[in-house]
Amino acid sequence: MRALRKLVAVEAKLFLRDRATVLFGVLFPTALLFGLGAVPALRESTPDTGGLRSIDIWAPTALVFGMVMIAVQHVPAVIATYRERGILRRLSTTPVHPRSVLLAQMIVAFVSVVVSAALMIFFGWAVLDIAPPQRPGEFVVAFVVGYAALLGLGLISAALVRTSSAANQIGTLLFVALMFFGGAFLPRVVMPDVLREVGEFIPPGLQALTTAWSAEAGEITATAGGQPFWLQIAIMAGIAMIASAVAAKLFRWE
Repeated sequence: MRALRKLVAVEAKLFLRDRATVLFGVLFPTALLFGLGAVPALRESTPDTGGLRSIDIWAPTALVFGMVMIAVQHVPAVIATYRERGILRRLSTTPVHPRSVLLAQMIVAFVSVVVSAALMIFFGWAVLDIAPPQRPGEFVVAFVVGYAALLGLGLISAALVRTSSAANQIGTLLFVALMFFGGAFLPRVVMPDVLREVGEFIPPGLQALTTAWSAEAGEITATAGGQPFWLQIAIMAGIAMIASAVAAKLFRWE
């Protein structure tokens, strides 16, 4: 446990030195929400949205940017770098097992997405008057399970790639695909029904996050006959478990 704490401290320092990851993974969701909040039309409520503003409906989507970036781009790139430089192989000959390094990396990554979410929720409420999640318990479940599903996909990438360059390329493709089909690039309310239906099965489960944040916003963005909240959670949990099992099977230390 003592060794793990030291590894977490080291990984946290390395994370903070990665300015691009801190900027886009931690700070960008808040900055994006502020940028959208600066558009007057997005701060106006309409009868079609049940009195909600567009910025209120879109707020949960901003969280997804940081979650996806950390899970499928940052984590695989770091693990691939450690493998490429032989760090994982050398650690396997010491009392500090490489699994401890991976666990420390995942702990730091998870803390970073929690900080990103906390910043966005707080400043969204304080500056833009966006109400915090109405169902905090369900929101935490959706957030954790959705991130776990994303991380599972990221770990498959980390298990397969051998270089940091390849990890960055695959991570970018995954980022674009997940953001598009998950409904983060376009507000779900304006997406075709087929894409919104597909998005209910794409990590991190944006519809579940939206419903937990605001039941009214969830109804607006949901498709007709959309999956119930807990079924969406079960789907994300299943993806997380299957992806993690596949990653563990394929993973190589060198």
